[in-house]
Amino acid sequence: MAGKPKQKPSVKAKAKSKGLAKARLPLAEPVLRPSFRRERRALNAGIFPVAGCDEAGRGPLAGPVVAAAVVLDPARIPRGLNDSKKLDAPAREALYEKIVATAQVAVAFGSTERIDRDNILRASLWALARAVKALPVRPKLVFVDGNMKIDCGCDCEAVISGDALVLSVAAASIVAKVTRDRLMARIALAYPGYGFERHMGYGVPEHCAALKRLGPTPHHRRFFAPVAAQFAAKNAAMNAKMQAELGAIPQVALSDHALAELL
Repeated sequence: MAGKPKQKPSVKAKAKSKGLAKARLPLAEPVLRPSFRRERRALNAGIFPVAGCDEAGRGPLAGPVVAAAVVLDPARIPRGLNDSKKLDAPAREALYEKIVATAQVAVAFGSTERIDRDNILRASLWALARAVKALPVRPKLVFVDGNMKIDCGCDCEAVISGDALVLSVAAASIVAKVTRDRLMARIALAYPGYGFERHMGYGVPEHCAALKRLGPTPHHRRFFAPVAAQFAAKNAAMNAKMQAELGAIPQVALSDHALAELL
């Protein structure tokens, strides 16, 4: 017995099928913005002041690492606070002025000498702790960006991606970034040709080319690979020159008797 011929799906059925397929596609991720939830939870528990801290400048080949600590006033939180990396320079500058006008703020610097001596991680943690201790008010709780707590004399909570999640940490990221950018612009005036005012010391092609052409400055981090390579090349050139100069000195053969008289 022959089977019934298969019916073609109707246009309506096809549209429904396509609609189901579209519905199964992954939805776009919501835009992540920092909130005041963690700070407010602490305030409701009677914990105040609450600070956020962050640093700028771990990755560059030159310049210090700059840390900032901020205690926001719950009644005067500037609008538009966000992770400094998600803001352009004019927006950061505008928010910086609002933060310092309405909040308690402190900054600290981990110098290139400290970075060379201790390494960048230890210098960053030291600067973060110093910024918290420099606040005009002593916080009871500190939120720090990252996965490591700092020794700041009060309770501390590390928050991974804290600058994108915690409003006071976002504010600190802006203060640290603007402060460091302004400092690198001043260093650029003292050391023209490197482009510090544009790349802020990061290892972009322009900076690496200038480093090879002009050599390291006192603000370069000696143990960061591209800088270390330039110091090694410089030392090798000096050694080669010294060997060449020593080779040019005539060698005089002395008899044992003459040598004894010299001694």
